[in-house]
Amino acid sequence: MRATSAGRARRRPKTYGDERVCAEKRCETRLSRYNRETFCFAHAPTKYRRMRGEFTAEYSSRNS
Repeated sequence: MRATSAGRARRRPKTYGDERVCAEKRCETRLSRYNRETFCFAHAPTKYRRMRGEFTAEYSSRNS
């Protein structure tokens, strides 16, 4: 059996390169080496979370 002692460092975090800047034109914001995105927070495209479940008949009738 193999084990590590409590508190030891785990695997290193992924890095995505040094000296990267936002992909938006005229934006000079430096991105963190740990940020996998290509845009800074201000220029990132909007992401919508996945909705789970079903729409009720009442909700469908109000929003159709």
